[in-house]
Amino acid sequence: MVKYADDTYLVIPACNVQSRAAELDNVEAWAEKNNLRLNRRKTVEIIFTDGRCRRQCRVTPPPHLLEVTRVTTLKILGVTISSSLSVVQHVDDIICACSPSLHALRVRNHGMGDAALQIIYRAVVVDKLLYAASA
Repeated sequence: MVKYADDTYLVIPACNVQSRAAELDNVEAWAEKNNLRLNRRKTVEIIFTDGRCRRQCRVTPPPHLLEVTRVTTLKILGVTISSSLSVVQHVDDIICACSPSLHALRVRNHGMGDAALQIIYRAVVVDKLLYAASA
């Protein structure tokens, strides 16, 4: 179990998939004991698979848990993670987030010189592009 602020990530290996419901109940009990509440309607499940294995092995995913939505992508600390561990969706999200900033710098530079525009570009666009790049 990994916690960050009010988010909790429960990672269960495939060999223990049958324990998902019990593990979720344990997290809910822990939350209640610590004066918190687990909102099962906001709880999502993502199953990570290797794209090759999914096509070749025809692995059937486990049945859905009650009140838990199954998703194919999940945003964790600003990084979009897909069920196939592909970075395509994350790169698309970052490019879309940078596009308005680039347009604003190109159209409305308010008479700023090249040096000032480069500083703003590095502070706004390059930081978004490099965030979590090492991961």
